[in-house]
Parts: sequence; C-alpha cells; structure tokens
Amino acid sequence: MVKKRGKYTEGIGRRKVSKARVRIYPGKESSTINGKVIDEYFTGIPEAKKILKPLEVTSLEGKYYFTAVVSGGGITGQMDAVQLGLARAIYKMNPEFKTVLRKNGLITRDPRMVESKKYNFRKARKKPQFSKR
Repeated sequence: MVKKRGKYTEGIGRRKVSKARVRIYPGKESSTINGKVIDEYFTGIPEAKKILKPLEVTSLEGKYYFTAVVSGGGITGQMDAVQLGLARAIYKMNPEFKTVLRKNGLITRDPRMVESKKYNFRKARKKPQFSKR
C-alpha cells in the first residue's frame, strides 16, 4: 500500500462490528478502501455508491478524495462504517457542514448490535424444540 503524503482530515466510523478509519485529502484522485477502488472492493453491489453520499450532499465531490482502512463485520456494516467515517471527517474539516449532514441522517451512528447467544438456546432467543414425551 502506498503511503499518502500531505494534509488530511481523519474520521472514524463504526457499524455493527465493523470499524473504518477514513482520511480525506484535497485533490481529484480516486477514492480507495483497503488499497482498492470502491468498485473493486464492493464488487457486484449497486448500493456501494451510497458511501459517497456525504461528499455529494456537501457538494465536495471531485474536490476531495478519501482513503479508508476497514476491518471486521460484513459488507453492509463496512459500507455504513465508511460512510459515517467520511461524514465525521468532513464536518471535522469544516464544522459548517454539520447541519447539512445531520439533515440527511449521515452523522448519527446506528446503535444496533447483534444480541449475544444465551446458554441452552440455539441462537439469541431460539429455544430447543419442546418434546412432551
């Protein structure tokens, strides 16, 4: 992975078990996730473009690009973590964008997590089949 030089703003996003560290740089390069272009990293997923929503809403698309390092979880959690990290980095860079991002629901972290499995249960709430005899 090539190390980027220059001034950047960093934001951290989390969703479910996924964690993303997003750095925004000024320029017109292509945005990358774990060293790959967005379309390569999320192949065959049409919703992957929703990651760029914070840039579209603040009309910074084409002026800035980002690099993200994502770990843990699945595809949906990783996409939402990158989106949240990007939004946080944007309003850290310029606090005036916070109201615009909040109106579009991009600042609030989704608190839902997987419920833990209980002992003597098959899953978190599913009980074993009852047998009368």
